[in-house]
Amino acid sequence: MEEDKQFLEYVVKALVDNPNDVVVNRTVDEMGVLITMKVHRDDMGKIIGRQGNTAKAIRTLLRVIGMKNNARVNLKIEEPEGGSNKSVSASSVDEAMEDLKGI
Repeated sequence: MEEDKQFLEYVVKALVDNPNDVVVNRTVDEMGVLITMKVHRDDMGKIIGRQGNTAKAIRTLLRVIGMKNNARVNLKIEEPEGGSNKSVSASSVDEAMEDLKGI
């Protein structure tokens, strides 16, 4: 019943530049099947796609495979170590506001 895991590995490895860094884990519990995936940090953009469209498409296909096997399948894409977390700190927002006041 690991067709979903094999499918995900096949698709993702075809999309990324570093296929050897793709790690897929599959767990089953009362909520259904949870597949967690890690990829090289340089490949995150390829997996997520513009506005998340590639990730949404992969999730949709996994759900279809799950329906075929009477299982609920969810995908979690883990952020790689050293990934770019582009959160804006409060101090930089304050600095930007001060810059705007000076104009």
